[in-house]
Amino acid sequence: MKDADPRDELVSHLGAMRAFAMSLTRNSATADDLVQDTLVKAWTNIEKYEAGTNMRAWLFTILRNTYYSMLRKRKREVADADDTLAGMLAEKPAHDGRLQMRDFEEAFAQLNDEQREALVLVGAEGFAYEEAAEMTGVAVGTVKSRVNRARARLAELMHLDENEAIEMTDQVTQAIVNSAPAA
Repeated sequence: MKDADPRDELVSHLGAMRAFAMSLTRNSATADDLVQDTLVKAWTNIEKYEAGTNMRAWLFTILRNTYYSMLRKRKREVADADDTLAGMLAEKPAHDGRLQMRDFEEAFAQLNDEQREALVLVGAEGFAYEEAAEMTGVAVGTVKSRVNRARARLAELMHLDENEAIEMTDQVTQAIVNSAPAA
């Protein structure tokens, strides 16, 4: 009988690896990334695992070493949480959509909370009017009214004619501005 593939055992240690990663990072997203990196390294270097030894210990060693490598790398990186430095280095793409997007964002910010919420649920997220009504706790007709009034107000604020198309590079924004799906 052929020996079992050690890769089959990797999955049984995921919970323990995530708990260990959480104890190191104290951040669930970083912990998940760390576990994923560990699994990739273990998978690609499985021939280095000695059959019959403790798989969990081997995985934890890889995870720990990956964590400390990440910390060393971060020490060499420049912190730019608010993208101030990156903003000075990078140039935004110069296309027509950028200006229209800025106009849209300014107009969208002028809508009241209920109208923005209705547009995002129906236009951007693609929920049916009924679903949006259930989520917001209002009647279906209220959601339809909010969406229609919000779209009309956006068109007014952006100085668009009823049949004038707006060039948008962002599909979510385009969905918000376009007519709502049939209910």
